[in-house]
Amino acid sequence: MKGKVPGNAYGKQQEERSGFNMRCPYCQFDDSKVIDTSHDSHGGIRRRRECLKCGQRFSSLERPILSTPLIVKADGAREEFNREKLERGVRIACAKRPVSAADIDRLLGQVETGLQKMGKAEVSSRVVGDMVIKSLKELDQIAYIRYAIVYLRLDDLQSLRNEINRLLAG
Repeated sequence: MKGKVPGNAYGKQQEERSGFNMRCPYCQFDDSKVIDTSHDSHGGIRRRRECLKCGQRFSSLERPILSTPLIVKADGAREEFNREKLERGVRIACAKRPVSAADIDRLLGQVETGLQKMGKAEVSSRVVGDMVIKSLKELDQIAYIRYAIVYLRLDDLQSLRNEINRLLAG
């Protein structure tokens, strides 16, 4: 019975795991069995699970922990790359637009993977912004303009008009 360990009080066998139990989001029981596993294009693993206590099914997402560089802000301050912070900004730009959550997640994954592949200890926040704005330009032009207003500091109508004209020309 290699690869399996005896089950718990519920009489079910569990997959052998490296000491990691997934807590059920419904009943908080600290063990579940894996029903299905799939891999995404960014090296993440999506697992479909079933709680061994209440029987509810849920999904978990595992991403490898790779080193992302420190982000150097315009004022010289350094901070850790924060995917959630970047996601908030992109979601605001994409609000009420026909952009799916999967598209946003894919964009964020591309940015994060791109930063990791650079292999640098520090990267300018400008590099991150440029990666996002390039992806948004291809994804949704209105979301691009919304993001550009903040990122490119388009603080008057003339600069906004110039950016829209460049978008329309290209």
